[in-house]
Amino acid sequence: MPAASPKRPNILVLMADQMTPFALRAYGHGLSLTPHLDALAAEGVVFDSAYCNSPLCAPSRYALMSGKLPSKIGAYDNAAELRADTLTFAHYLRRAGYRTLLAGKMHFCGPDQLHGFEERLTTDIYPADFGWTPDWDHPEVRPSWYHNMSSVIDAGPCVRTNQLDFDDETTFAARQKLYDIAREADRRPFLMVASLTHPHDPYAIPRRYWDLYDDERIDMPTLGAADVEADPHSLRLRHVSDMDRTPVSERQIRNARRAYYGALSYVDSQFGQLLTALKETGQSDNTIVIVTSDHGEMLGERGLWYKMNFFEGGARVPLIVHAPGRFAARRVAASVSHVDLLPTLVDLANGGQAPAYPDAPDGRSLLAHLQGDGGHDEVIGEYLGEGAVAPLVMIRRGRWKFVHSPADPDQLFDLAADPHELRNLAAQPAQSERITAFRAEVATRWDMAALRDEVTQSQRRRRFHFAAMQQGARMAWDHQPFADASQRYMRNHIELDTLEAMARYPRVV
Repeated sequence: MPAASPKRPNILVLMADQMTPFALRAYGHGLSLTPHLDALAAEGVVFDSAYCNSPLCAPSRYALMSGKLPSKIGAYDNAAELRADTLTFAHYLRRAGYRTLLAGKMHFCGPDQLHGFEERLTTDIYPADFGWTPDWDHPEVRPSWYHNMSSVIDAGPCVRTNQLDFDDETTFAARQKLYDIAREADRRPFLMVASLTHPHDPYAIPRRYWDLYDDERIDMPTLGAADVEADPHSLRLRHVSDMDRTPVSERQIRNARRAYYGALSYVDSQFGQLLTALKETGQSDNTIVIVTSDHGEMLGERGLWYKMNFFEGGARVPLIVHAPGRFAARRVAASVSHVDLLPTLVDLANGGQAPAYPDAPDGRSLLAHLQGDGGHDEVIGEYLGEGAVAPLVMIRRGRWKFVHSPADPDQLFDLAADPHELRNLAAQPAQSERITAFRAEVATRWDMAALRDEVTQSQRRRRFHFAAMQQGARMAWDHQPFADASQRYMRNHIELDTLEAMARYPRVV
């Protein structure tokens, strides 16, 4: 293993859940109050066209961690297992001599709950079993455990939720670990992922964040359901999330958006605590901070909520890299995606030296973008979860976005001329050559019939597995963090002055 070097940067990845860039000041929104994110963006490299590779929690996170498209690793949906032999950026950086740490949500399903992380500081907010497996064999049946519209209908201020419990614990554990790292003798550089579950629905937030926003200033969706022609996938999403059976009022929409903005301010406050810990312990100058989210949030645009689609609201994510001592502040217009993070992190950890990949990632390093020296402009996306009946794939290149599924008509959008995706150009004769080329590329990249068969076979196996595991004694896979109480606080096996000196920062000389 390479010797640790003090010059190698620490890396802190700050993740939110379902945080759309379209609601952030750093991306042009004028209302949300996020001063810490604003400061990171002002000094950092801001990617203006970053995407997730699958607009659903677990598949997106698996792609982000592995640098592989979901179909390559069986990451079909929110109950898909991330196999233990799938290499993640935690494996690569740990192999390179980094201390790898995870606090908060990563939605790992299956018995391996570490996936290269040396320490996992909290449990996950979501279950690790196969209970949330979709059923493409019966698309007409709406899963009772899936999103419904109660998040919007009941939106408003609250005192407490399980999401607040989880994120407060995540922030405390991550902040405490940053203090511990500064006090401990272990001098390895660290990679820490601190991953919150806000601003994910339900849209409920304490009043001190709710009251940051005046009700009359809350902006409403630019486009309602009546303003667009609903495509077949959107209609299925409306069914699977119960949107048509439980319509929402203008007041409920306004409340949901206000609570969402409040949740953004809460996330910003939590991130601020971690940034303060870095600064207080003298680690900020040598720490690269990366901000992103697993996917976006429609927030009522086109009459849709949540994600699960390749419209800009569902698939776009914030991506900010803050390292002012290494990379000058700039904005990057090219389209990039989560699978590009693994090779980027490996490059940053190895000082730009070309690594040897046992399994080549699907993404490409963002180092050239960070240095202002060109870089790629392409995103490949896949959606294989609820609301689909066949694979849904996306290619974003230049100004064009192409969305294809064997079950639905193609979609082609010119995002430079039509940023709200109002005009599907796929059937226009003037675009026939472009459509032919995109379809040929899809046929080269994917065997759509075989992929659909793989997905449905996996679903059947996992539903059977889950039903079997409910019989008799149940052994859960959920991560249980261990803390050795014998090594915490005041203990008499360490001499008093030594113990106090070890725990105080800065140390008394």
